[in-house]
Amino acid sequence: MKSRMTTYMEGSEVMHELQVMLQDNSYRTLPGYSIDSETYPDNNVPFIESHVNYLRKHPQVNPAHYLSNLRLMLKIR
Repeated sequence: MKSRMTTYMEGSEVMHELQVMLQDNSYRTLPGYSIDSETYPDNNVPFIESHVNYLRKHPQVNPAHYLSNLRLMLKIR
């Protein structure tokens, strides 16, 4: 079964767009918090990993729309 993530955007495209946001100082791209201290000993989930994980867990979400909304929410004004 083909993942919806690849239907709308390739996984590498999503990763690239998240990397661009991470490197752009006009976006607030702080790491997320996780209670899984085995995987994340400092309880911080890297920005890119947290959003890729979300898209993998929610295959019905259109990655292009998700990234567009993410840009709007994280833009420093």
